[in-house]
Amino acid sequence: MIANKCHPRIAARFLTRRIIDGRDATWKRCLTGSLAEEPKGPVVKTEIPGPRSRHLFQELNSLQQASSVQFFADYEKSAGNYIVDVDGNSLLDVYMQISSMPLGYNHPAMLHALANPVNQKIIANRPALGVFPGKDWPGKLKNVLLRNDVAPPSLSHITTMMCGSCSNENAFKNIFIWYADQQRHGAPFTKEEIESCMINQSPGSPKYSIMSFKGAFHGRTLGSLSTTHSKYIHKLDVPAFDWPIASFPQYKYPLEENVRENQEEDKRCLAEIEELFEKSRKEKKVPVAGVIIEPIQAEGGDNHASPEFFQQLQRIIKKNGAALLIDEVQTGGGPTGKMWCHEHFNLPSPPDVVTFSKKMQMGGYYHVPDLKPKQSYRVFNTWMGDPSKLILLEAIVDIIAKEHLLDRVTKVGNYTLQELRNLEKEFSTSINSIRGRGTFIAFNGSTQERRDDIIKKLLAKGIQAGGCGVNAIRMRPALTFTEKHADIFLDALRSILKQ
Repeated sequence: MIANKCHPRIAARFLTRRIIDGRDATWKRCLTGSLAEEPKGPVVKTEIPGPRSRHLFQELNSLQQASSVQFFADYEKSAGNYIVDVDGNSLLDVYMQISSMPLGYNHPAMLHALANPVNQKIIANRPALGVFPGKDWPGKLKNVLLRNDVAPPSLSHITTMMCGSCSNENAFKNIFIWYADQQRHGAPFTKEEIESCMINQSPGSPKYSIMSFKGAFHGRTLGSLSTTHSKYIHKLDVPAFDWPIASFPQYKYPLEENVRENQEEDKRCLAEIEELFEKSRKEKKVPVAGVIIEPIQAEGGDNHASPEFFQQLQRIIKKNGAALLIDEVQTGGGPTGKMWCHEHFNLPSPPDVVTFSKKMQMGGYYHVPDLKPKQSYRVFNTWMGDPSKLILLEAIVDIIAKEHLLDRVTKVGNYTLQELRNLEKEFSTSINSIRGRGTFIAFNGSTQERRDDIIKKLLAKGIQAGGCGVNAIRMRPALTFTEKHADIFLDALRSILKQ
């Protein structure tokens, strides 16, 4: 006899039931029927972290380095735009797992996808995609990652990976392989190249470089870390490549009052990029094969650059025969009001590579056809992505389209930015430099200490926010964030600034 109500332990046991005629309605009902409703507002019962979080921290810290942990969450009780911790505090989450939760917590569409028996078998039988992909894999790539409202315009090739760091790391390999093939004019590998690469010597291991930018964050694997320049703790004690590092524009705000100064900043940075190309080629004898850049420098402080800057950057890169890699790991998936932030820049041609992860659930990169390696196993690992994450992404992009969430992001983002500018006028000695696209929003505290204090007091009021750069507070809400949620955040911020 089957229970009518689904206790979590009973629901777990239902998973093991034999599926009859390809369906198990009981399991589906248990999975979707016990969802928590989104709270009407934050509820703070204890200090944060509370006693249960502190106890769990001691347990975890005895097993691994855990000092980055802020609190322990109860993901069964979390819902929508609210994360619930193990002490029963319900927090409005405008940070969303570092920008990686597009629909918030426990969205019914995602849970429903996981209840599908076909999808359960995909999850249970995770393939080595590079050698044994499932029969539906080409179709899934076409119908999810390469559908017209998902893929970056005019990019028709895709390589799936696990995370943002390994996406950038392997994209570097694609760029180097393509660049080397250009240098040998498509000729086959020589005996000298084959033998020398095995002992990390040229010509088989050529000296090429990837140009990056001050303030950038592209990951923590060795190649990606060499292009990361946001915080010393990421890089200290780890060997790095001596690759060129250019200045990213540092704008003055409000933008409309500093047009001339910011245009001059664009020119200064672009001239420096031209100079670095020349110096790398002629003086260092290590030509730049590619340039990696974020459309908005996220970890580095939510630093923006103009569409004109990106257009001129692409022109310089093409002139020097290199590839443009736009890192959309944090900006991809809709938070700027477009699926891809670089769509705001009106580039004359698509970037050569666009990397993604976070809101896209899996890692990977789109690229132009020329960057597809000619030989197998050149870019390869055991899993090459994860079909289970594509199941979730399919549900996500269907909801984005069905509920017009990108339009909502634009509308709510404009509302939030305007209200923050009003607060800046009232409390200019505490916050400044309001900036953002869509709900990908940040503002500065007047000092680092003021920034840290605001974030701490927001948490005490039931708002989970994040910091970045030296003194920036960043918002990374779900695409389901509304004006109602924005008002809760803004009211809490106003009360803190009044103090």
